[in-house]
Amino acid sequence: MPSPKLPPLVLSDEERETLLRWSRRPTTAQALALRSRIVLRCADGGSNSEVADEFGVKRHTVAKWRSRFVADGLEGLSDEPRAGAPRTVTDERVEAVIVKTLEQSPPDQDTHWSTRSMAAATGMSQSTVSRIWRAFGLKPHQVQTWKLSRDPQFVEKVRDVVGLYLAPPDNAIVLCVDEKSQMQAIDRTAPTLPIMPTTPARMTHDYVRHGTTSLFAALNLATGSVIAQHHRRHRHQEFLKFLKTIDAATPGDLELHLVCDNYATHKTPAIKNWLLQHPRFHVHFTPTSASWLNLVERWFAELTNRKLRRSAHRSVTELEADVEAWIGAWNDDPKPFVWTKTADQILDTLAAYCQRINDSGH
Repeated sequence: MPSPKLPPLVLSDEERETLLRWSRRPTTAQALALRSRIVLRCADGGSNSEVADEFGVKRHTVAKWRSRFVADGLEGLSDEPRAGAPRTVTDERVEAVIVKTLEQSPPDQDTHWSTRSMAAATGMSQSTVSRIWRAFGLKPHQVQTWKLSRDPQFVEKVRDVVGLYLAPPDNAIVLCVDEKSQMQAIDRTAPTLPIMPTTPARMTHDYVRHGTTSLFAALNLATGSVIAQHHRRHRHQEFLKFLKTIDAATPGDLELHLVCDNYATHKTPAIKNWLLQHPRFHVHFTPTSASWLNLVERWFAELTNRKLRRSAHRSVTELEADVEAWIGAWNDDPKPFVWTKTADQILDTLAAYCQRINDSGH
């Protein structure tokens, strides 16, 4: 059957301006922003099916908000009242909290807003401020750190390393190589208390150090297995011994592509001479300050979270034996890490960060 005739949808200049503001402002609720975009597109002549396909929603969703706007105007885009006690905090007061959180500096030279300072500034309770922040995913108490690489060959190195991950060469093994240096043998000053119902495991805050060791590791990109070796020192001599270990542990008829960082011990004359004598080794360096490109760092995170963070050792020898046992169990059932981002996606993301930095005015 033919679709019923769509009700005419004509916007006044004021309504169009309001809808555009709702659809573009970062602090607008996502549901309201989507409804505004739907109405704007319908007003431009889009059918329900066309608008539904464009915004990835159901056809009846477009029909609902089209008819609601035709009947009630801008007020029709708000959610209908629900059962329960009436709201005591208006949309305007909620918006004021969001705008103040995102656009204004906190008082008393604080670095960030707290529920207490926001409550004092807006006349609301701390619990109300907390609920608003949770609803909009705002976490002023948290901060994420990042660092931009200044490597003049950054783009070329990203394409080189990511190309290895996404399209490994034939008859070759790709190994992600790095060192986890200064692993400490730490013993707690009292025994760890086990987990109990309603109570997490408990351990003393203070500890005793019993020395350090460094773990050299090479993660096989295809299988997830790891070649590892402990050394008490972290020099080019130890790295050379590890290269010889890799040489002995891999089939001699395969090419070896090693992803490494720019640590000085990887580039000494002795290392370069050894690599020249072993032409099956091909070293690919990540950009400076871009260790996240080396997949072995992801494996080091597994080692830290699953073994090192909560363990206690009374000597370096005990630490090394414990880590070697954990690596042996890992290699019995290895889990490869799959790289998914292309070089272009990575570079586009970093370009967007750089643009935000430039636009910030700092």
